[in-house]
Amino acid sequence: MGRQDQIINERFRKIKELKEQGIEPYPHKYNVKDFAGDLQSRHKKLAKGKKAGKAKIAGRLMSFRDLGKIAFGVLRDYTGDIQIVLQDKETSEKIKGLFKKYIDVGDFLGIEGDISRTQRGELSIVVKKMEILSKSILPLPEKWHGLQDKEERYRKRYLDLVMNPKVREVFEKREKILDAMRDFLKNKKFKEVETPYLQTIYGGANAKPFKTHLNALDIGLFLAISPELYLKRLIVGGYDKVFTIARNFRNEGIDRWHNPEFTMMEVYEAYADYNDMMCLMEDMIEYICKKVNGSTKVEFRGKTVDFKKPWPRITMAQAIKKHAKIDVEKMSSKELFDFMKKNGVEMKGEETWGWAVQSIFEHYCEEKIEQPVFIIDHPLETTPLCKLHRNDKLCRLIERYEVFCMGGELANAYSELNNPILQRELLEEQQKALSGGNEEANPYDEDFITSLEVGMPPTGGLGVGVDRLVMLLTGQDSIRDVIMFPFMKPEKK
Repeated sequence: MGRQDQIINERFRKIKELKEQGIEPYPHKYNVKDFAGDLQSRHKKLAKGKKAGKAKIAGRLMSFRDLGKIAFGVLRDYTGDIQIVLQDKETSEKIKGLFKKYIDVGDFLGIEGDISRTQRGELSIVVKKMEILSKSILPLPEKWHGLQDKEERYRKRYLDLVMNPKVREVFEKREKILDAMRDFLKNKKFKEVETPYLQTIYGGANAKPFKTHLNALDIGLFLAISPELYLKRLIVGGYDKVFTIARNFRNEGIDRWHNPEFTMMEVYEAYADYNDMMCLMEDMIEYICKKVNGSTKVEFRGKTVDFKKPWPRITMAQAIKKHAKIDVEKMSSKELFDFMKKNGVEMKGEETWGWAVQSIFEHYCEEKIEQPVFIIDHPLETTPLCKLHRNDKLCRLIERYEVFCMGGELANAYSELNNPILQRELLEEQQKALSGGNEEANPYDEDFITSLEVGMPPTGGLGVGVDRLVMLLTGQDSIRDVIMFPFMKPEKK
């Protein structure tokens, strides 16, 4: 029998004996009156050796050491840690006996006692009453080494949160980032709405969907890859400013920037274009940075990133000229194809001028961009949902931008296509590509076309990767560090 099995058997024995003595190891309720963090703050000026009233607190026992006439433990609740003390003539023999025979690190306890500061300066509760609130069966990871393996931390986030308090700080900051995002948009008079996650026709992005089935109607469904087409329907319906913070599901690769289930904020504004969306984006991120971090500067992978506006606006062609040393605007499709073949650049789509430009940008530029920058004026082929560039006589470019920072894409925005005739043609082409085997092409959505035929005003749209933004603003290396329960490959047992 291994050590772990011995510990588990011993704890089952303790549970059995506690019940035989009439002590319920899993009671229904405990009336908590105080919290560790509040006590630490309230009594921070308490002098050594002094007392300051009583406390009634509950939490998990994180450590315990018995020195004979006195014993010390650390109790942790959601707000922080506080020391508990079992002391001769202060703590009853019954309570000391229960600790000695039945209490283990990891147990949840309810503690009542006197607040005091020890001679070593530690704020403590001298135990007068104790109640077992939940008897743990599995031991916590060893104190000094804790839960170090990243795969294990992601799989068992509950243990990660118990053993690594700084992990919780990341997710608390994530909540503040979302709160600040909502505050900014609502102060700008945007209305928050919800869109369906289960859809009969998916759309709004170039991505392979997850498929499911609705038994009640015996029909196939898809999990949403984007809320875009529904938000545009709301602009048609009379909303001038809308946004949603929604889950998206894309059946694609998993790496430090990608998780199959992720969070996006998408916003649409009537009578605006992609220039307005640039201003909105940098204003919003600067606001969030100052609200959450108190500064526009953050540390990420050993670099200082500054989100202070204005951010540079660089065309995709200019970025390629800087990093790949070629002028794609003066090159033919064949010249681009030859360049790609010579330099080992993989084609990301069909063999066209536009996809060649996109592929060269991804190969040479993305990872070299550190500070936030708007990469504007993308090739037509990259999306069927965007307006043609108003100043491009060759009709090869669209009014689209992406924000890149520290080698990753943070946001995507368009001057939205509102011409139903052209939109129909583009989605019909996408449907042909989808039927021909392109799993990331957009399906044809007749109802969406109908909504545009009713009439949609000129509109600017913006999507921001919330998880990636949280990564940058909290200095976390992987998207899995900012998603509470990231997707993990099932373990074989």
